[in-house]
Amino acid sequence: MQPLDNFGHNENKDKDSNGDKLSLKSVIYSCGVHGNETAPIEICDALVTEILNESIIVKHRLMVQFANLPAMDIGQRFVSENMNRLFNGAHATSSENSVEAPRAALLEKLTLDFFARGPAQAQRYHYDLHTAIRAAKYPRFVVYPYLHGRPYNQEQISWLAGAGIQAILLSESPTTTYSYYSSNVCQAHAFTVELGKVKPFGKNNMQEFTQAKDFLFNLATTVDYKAPPVSIPVLYKIKQSIMRNFKNFTLHFSDDTPNFTTFKQGSVLASEYEDTKSESVEYTVQLDEEAIVFPNADVALGQRALLTLEAIQTDDILIE
Repeated sequence: MQPLDNFGHNENKDKDSNGDKLSLKSVIYSCGVHGNETAPIEICDALVTEILNESIIVKHRLMVQFANLPAMDIGQRFVSENMNRLFNGAHATSSENSVEAPRAALLEKLTLDFFARGPAQAQRYHYDLHTAIRAAKYPRFVVYPYLHGRPYNQEQISWLAGAGIQAILLSESPTTTYSYYSSNVCQAHAFTVELGKVKPFGKNNMQEFTQAKDFLFNLATTVDYKAPPVSIPVLYKIKQSIMRNFKNFTLHFSDDTPNFTTFKQGSVLASEYEDTKSESVEYTVQLDEEAIVFPNADVALGQRALLTLEAIQTDDILIE
């Protein structure tokens, strides 16, 4: 077997350890972009362990990334700043004392190099694995990065459904997330994959992650992976991206409100003001049954504090 470097990178492009020809796929699994999102880290650790023990044989070019090691060491979301806001070159504007910024720059380089070294005709895949801060109506969901007019991929939607994904959020604009970097710069099928709720290391009920783990293992070890026939996930498009611009920022719903909770048109979701002399700015629901996801009033100034979602049907988007 080819040795793995410290990112779990198998660089043999043509043959596996038995001399069998690999398929034309280049695959990246990343975990630990947020150091306290432990279930994906434990899944990837189990995968790398089995590869190194030669109890499974990888059939594709595969890189496994443990992204934010310093944050993982302390069991925190991040050390200096949210790493998943530092891609697509955003790391260049961070403080020189940032722990995450040089790591994000390194991940970008490794990802670009990995895909570039593969066969020109290889399909590229990147699954950036996370768990969410709060509970959700759909605990397992993905963000499909903005495709700049390219069609959504039917095979990928089927694969995600087979992995137990219950909802897909279609991004409507460029972002500084890792999956958008891989999608836009590397032209990979890339996703931010939320697999459940944040828990400390060793406290996850891994039975809840069986479908996702099976998908990740099976994709890596099967030349022609086929998803099990299941219904496609619920589809949403992102309606609003509400930013925190001032220190005085408030969400107008409780801290335990689950992701995908819906609100009536006109409901106030958040408000903020610069100081006591300035007028408060309110952010309201624009459509009946508009849903929320990723609410976090404690993000840094200038970062996203909340997304809202509009439910759509497959007929509303271009899928190939």
